[in-house]
Amino acid sequence: MAFTLEIGERAPDFDLPGLDGSDYSLDDFSDAEVLVVVFSCNHCPYVIGSEDRMNAFYADYAPKGVAMVAINSNETENHPTDDFDHMKQRAAQKGFRFPYLRDETQETARAYGALRTPHFFVFDEARRLRYTGRMDDNPREEAKATTRELLDAVDALLAGEEVPAAMTNPIGCNVKWQGRPEHWMPPDACDLV
Repeated sequence: MAFTLEIGERAPDFDLPGLDGSDYSLDDFSDAEVLVVVFSCNHCPYVIGSEDRMNAFYADYAPKGVAMVAINSNETENHPTDDFDHMKQRAAQKGFRFPYLRDETQETARAYGALRTPHFFVFDEARRLRYTGRMDDNPREEAKATTRELLDAVDALLAGEEVPAAMTNPIGCNVKWQGRPEHWMPPDACDLV
């Protein structure tokens, strides 16, 4: 069995605290035609380089029936700037309008098979996975990006079409797993790396 959720599988549910004091689950996004779940964090340079694009994506696509939620699953003993208080600071600094959730136990990251930050998962209205991977081919520098896989996937779903590339390699820092070395990847994660 692959570590990362496979195309066609259902979105695993979650119950995670958001920065606004509310807990969130899949039901909170039930009205969305498309749901984008992105595993993110505060310190990774690939995430930092993608945050403005994430904000722009949400602003452009929320009116079209697309919901997005960011989840931070990084352990905080060795990465203290990924804790809840720093998440609040980062979200305020960047003006996030999408929910940003904390996965303290890392159970949600395991359920989805998150490999890197950022790692995007796109689900259709039935909450079946239709795309997983990167936003584009240069998360650190928007001006150097030559692809737009996330936008292509979402545009295809909104148009009732097949996603052109259902899986790409996410580009970013490893998810920081509790009790594991800094650059540890699950042995069965070779499906995407």
